[in-house]
This record gives sequence, C-alpha cells and structure tokens, in this order.
Amino acid sequence: MKLGDALRMGKTNHLNLEPFDASDYLDSDEAIAEYLRAALENPDPDAFLVAVRDVAKAQGIATVAASAGLGRESLYKALKPGAQPRFDTVRRLLGALGVKLDITPPHAQS
Repeated sequence: MKLGDALRMGKTNHLNLEPFDASDYLDSDEAIAEYLRAALENPDPDAFLVAVRDVAKAQGIATVAASAGLGRESLYKALKPGAQPRFDTVRRLLGALGVKLDITPPHAQS
C-alpha cells in the first residue's frame, strides 16, 4: 500500500478489515521522521497535513496542541485536508512534535 493510499483510507472498506491508522506505528523518532519525510515528497499538500495529524495523534492531541500553543479544536482545523495553516502554525506544530525541517540541495539527497 502506498503512503497516499494509506493517508486517504476511510473508516470502512469493502473487505471489512480494521481501518489503517498510521499513528499506531509511529512509535519512534526515526519512524516519525521517515513518515513526515515521505509525506513531504507527496505533491498533494493534504498528505503532509494528514501525516502531521497522525503524529500528533500518536503523541497525544491535547499534549501537542498545548505544546504548540493551540487549542485542540484549532489543531484539528489546522490539520484537516484542505486547510491552509500559516507557516508559523506549522513551525510551532513541528517543534511540539519534536521534529524540524531541514533544507538541502537536491544533489545532496541520497
């Protein structure tokens, strides 16, 4: 299953399988960083918002919201698909999640 497919998967499916919840697997700094990195590579901007929401869920929505200086409701609004959060909000959320953005030139990627 591709990341984008997993990010868009709804609560029900035709096979009656348990829904995929990425937050169940985001249990290490490395897993979180790789998940967010993959989401950033997706051209769909909603993929990154959903990934940040999944990480926030894994770490505890209330805890992340408080650490970022947001209310829970504001956090949900900022991370819903189609939202266009301010850069400052994204930066505060990433800090609350314990990650940072790192800019590198394309030729430096491995």
